[in-house]
Amino acid sequence: MPAKSDSAQNAPGKLNSGEFVLHPGKIRDNGSSDRSRGGTGRRVRLRTVWGNPWRFESSREHEFQSPATPLPSSLPQHDPEFVRRTFSSISRRYDFANHLLSGGIDRLWRARVARAMAEGHPKTILDLATGSGDLATALQRACPAALVVGADFCLPMLDEARAKGVSPLVQADGLALPFADGSFDAVTIAFGLRNMASWEAALCECSRVLNSSGRLAILDFSLPANPLVRAAYRFYLHRVLPVLAGWATGCPDAYEYLAGSIEKFPRGGGMNALMESCGFCCEPNRAMWFGIVSLYIGTKV
Repeated sequence: MPAKSDSAQNAPGKLNSGEFVLHPGKIRDNGSSDRSRGGTGRRVRLRTVWGNPWRFESSREHEFQSPATPLPSSLPQHDPEFVRRTFSSISRRYDFANHLLSGGIDRLWRARVARAMAEGHPKTILDLATGSGDLATALQRACPAALVVGADFCLPMLDEARAKGVSPLVQADGLALPFADGSFDAVTIAFGLRNMASWEAALCECSRVLNSSGRLAILDFSLPANPLVRAAYRFYLHRVLPVLAGWATGCPDAYEYLAGSIEKFPRGGGMNALMESCGFCCEPNRAMWFGIVSLYIGTKV
């Protein structure tokens, strides 16, 4: 674990001059592990940012045990190396591509998540799969008194978040988070759960790090219920979006998997059922923009 000052050790878990300090007991070391974030079966070296907001230091080797076993999958986004390569290759153009492909509406989607989380007056929020930090930034605006921790496993994306002033940041495995049980009042995931090796395992980890009655918000793509709108959206998704995304990022291959991943991702009642099976009581899902995007909110039970 990175060395901490004496003053930091006297104030575990508190924000101190830009530092997020974890009590030593908040890092789990569960013995052997079957996987890292993406279920590859390799041992992982935890690298975190506690002091300098962009100083990643190698810790002693921790092995994590994830709470569930991912189901076999042939989806490319369930390969962690594929996800890491993809997002690393587009990190510098990621925000531009998002705003272009959504017509800028993605900012409104994230703002809605932030407002929904602010209703619970959380003091600690984990933004998992924070990427370039857009949702973390929105959460900081909506919840100015809260400590917002951004976590992702792709370093180039975290570099983009750091440039926006998001702090603290943690490079972390979404299926084996380096936080103690009950560490957060709220957890958010925007367009990230779909890319994780096991949706069930990730949701169980979210439940674990939430305190009692903590809230989870998932924002992700879905398919419109109206047949005409759905047909038009699918044409855009499969035919137009990959071309625009390739031009915007300079990496045409990076978005080829997107349409298929959206088609296969649980939505509506299916997502609610998945969340409930992982220990959440769900609010009615909130479809936005004709159902292109949905917001799912659950409370830990």
